[in-house]
Amino acid sequence: MLLKVLGTAAGGGLPQWNCACPGCAGARAHPERRRRHAALAVRAGEDRWYLVNATPDLAGQIEATPELHPGTGPGSGPGPAAPRSGIRRTPVAGVVLTDAELDHTLGLARLREARDGVDVIATAPVREAVRDGLRLGALLEPYTPVRWRELTADPGLPLDDSGAIHAAAVPVSAKRPRYAAGTGPETDTWSVALRLTETATGRTALYAPALAVWSEAFEKAARDADCVIADGTFWDDDEPVRAGFTDRTATAMGHLPVTGPDGTAHRLAGLPGRCLYTHLNNTNPLGDPHAEQHGLLARRGLAVAADGMVIEL
Repeated sequence: MLLKVLGTAAGGGLPQWNCACPGCAGARAHPERRRRHAALAVRAGEDRWYLVNATPDLAGQIEATPELHPGTGPGSGPGPAAPRSGIRRTPVAGVVLTDAELDHTLGLARLREARDGVDVIATAPVREAVRDGLRLGALLEPYTPVRWRELTADPGLPLDDSGAIHAAAVPVSAKRPRYAAGTGPETDTWSVALRLTETATGRTALYAPALAVWSEAFEKAARDADCVIADGTFWDDDEPVRAGFTDRTATAMGHLPVTGPDGTAHRLAGLPGRCLYTHLNNTNPLGDPHAEQHGLLARRGLAVAADGMVIEL
């Protein structure tokens, strides 16, 4: 299984356009600290990729990832590039959504140029919120065909006809986006972790950019995974209150913190597979690569994912 980390920041990115907190100021002064919105790409077959979440940074993320570029296929070698059945042909086949939050869905509008259409895979409440609440279905329909497919828990579904990669949802939260307040069913499939399994090898990755509760189902999925990429939005539970932008703790905002009695670090440290953090808020000290918190994670065998990181399982 081949994964590409397209971004690792929480909503707003790092730096956030309207923020001068130490994290954002540091990222402006040190461009190497910049992070795009959290997203992933998974190779479903030769020259065929699916994005996990469609962020406002989608176009930049594709441009920063040669495997996702249009027009030329792999192994074209020196000389004129081998066409991919036309210069507008793209290896981006579709998008899998883990939730309906704006920072994970607004990039869908950038896919209107998809000449051959695009697959959008999501749980039922997320699909309804994005397609009908945000009206992205009506927005995209005049430009490109959108094939809406439902993401379910076991047994899940193959990403495409090749069946090389199988995707399944692990429900983690009933928290819905603000724009969807009062709509849709009460269900813990508003936000899910995505379990990706390579059918040929059985290798499994678990991607959970938002994690409100460490359930038995998530524990099992994490323990069975070869790689877990988990919610690292806040370092500790009081961080958002201490930063002064809200009176709610991390847990109240739907994100288990990294540290503390209810944190994820001690849980992830006990897992057999590789564990990385993503979805860092601009207030999180982990945004600074020189922060002492990285050493604390390293001593537990944990690390923070980096934009552009390649993960091969």
